[in-house]
Amino acid sequence: MGFVGEVWQVRGGEETVGEILIDDADFPWLSGKFTAGPAFDAVRDLFARELALAQADDEWTRWEEAYDEIRRQVTLTSPDGPVPEFLLHIEGERAWFRWSDEPFDDDEDGDEQPPGGE
Repeated sequence: MGFVGEVWQVRGGEETVGEILIDDADFPWLSGKFTAGPAFDAVRDLFARELALAQADDEWTRWEEAYDEIRRQVTLTSPDGPVPEFLLHIEGERAWFRWSDEPFDDDEDGDEQPPGGE
């Protein structure tokens, strides 16, 4: 796919949270090497908490709260510009995400379910 080799940016306002060099495209997920930027320390614990909750089978409500906080603090930008909707996980030097030009669908109960990851 055409995504491999692209660099996507994670931003916190005007600050760089980090960059993701895409090295794997497994639709709908992209993944790659994450290089932390100067603003990553401010959100590092949020991403660690979000991932731990996503991997726990019974923590959906707490996961939603954690992910909502991430979405308030960061944006994801493709080489073509900001994406309106995304689900991003960061762990160490790896990041994986999916994105959409439209809001993600909710499940039947109206609650998003956290996709676990790779």
